Amino acid sequence: MEGRRVTASPEPGSLPRARQGAEPQRLLTTLLGDYWFWRQEHIPSAALVRLLEEFGITETSARAALRRVASRGLLVSSRNGRTTAYGLPPRASDVIVAHMRRLLTFGATTPRWDGQWTVVTFSVPEDQRDTRRALRDGLRLLHFGMIFDAVWVSPHDKTDDVVELVRRLGVRGAVVFRARKVADDDLDPVLDRAFDTAALRERYLRFIDAHRPVAERLAMAGPCPTEALRLRTAIMTDWRAFPTLDPDLPAELLPAGWPREEARQLCVQIYDSLGEPAERRFREILAEYDPELAGLAAHHTFAQASALESPATRRHTSFDETTDRDRLDLLAGGGLAG
Repeated sequence: MEGRRVTASPEPGSLPRARQGAEPQRLLTTLLGDYWFWRQEHIPSAALVRLLEEFGITETSARAALRRVASRGLLVSSRNGRTTAYGLPPRASDVIVAHMRRLLTFGATTPRWDGQWTVVTFSVPEDQRDTRRALRDGLRLLHFGMIFDAVWVSPHDKTDDVVELVRRLGVRGAVVFRARKVADDDLDPVLDRAFDTAALRERYLRFIDAHRPVAERLAMAGPCPTEALRLRTAIMTDWRAFPTLDPDLPAELLPAGWPREEARQLCVQIYDSLGEPAERRFREILAEYDPELAGLAAHHTFAQASALESPATRRHTSFDETTDRDRLDLLAGGGLAG
């Protein structure tokens, strides 16, 4: 096996911790990603508040969500007379496109395995508890699982991502290497300790149980635009948790009857079929405040979003993309039981 000892960079960066965004903020980012991606025009704040009211969010909570998202640099505001409007900064637009591709392509294929693990070991002094916690959070975002307190593993080759993470945090003495498990052929103890596949399976099954009745209803009759917007947003809000929760284990490591494919097919069916009526409702609400802007709204299918390419030229590592998704509140965060 080949290992790499990682030393701290002179000016390490900091890692933002994953967090569970408030419901209005998650709804807002989902709606903008679904109907306003890659647009630079600003939407009147009253229209955004009205959109959130479709989901039972009060005006006070909606305006608070706008302020919080803007305070984190994920929206920028402008004024025209007495009207305040919000839009996506150029960098955020590029990241949203990259995130959309990740979100809507996730689960389309199952990776193959070369039989090797990426292993990370580290020792962080007790007086650097915040750094140790940030390192663990970063490893979780990279879908590593913990087999011992300071030994984390992934079946994917994420050596470069971990090296960057460790350097940005200023952790000294961490080691990352690729290795095979050679003691015996039974991988169940490793999987049970590192990845709670039972809880993840239950999460997928709950997703299927919650949304299958919607698919059955759609097979009989289409919903009105108002209901279409609610149903389409609901299933995408639920689906977007899985790229964070699911470590995307190779086929060789998955239990029999893994339900992700069924869940994804259900999501594609509902999300794509509701696109046109949901877009119509989004436009109707926006037209109450700015008819010209309403004409710019557009929906996308799974296949269309998967084909999008961001104009950004900077190369993103997996760690960069994970951090950006967290900054945009597009990570669901929280535990599997949530």
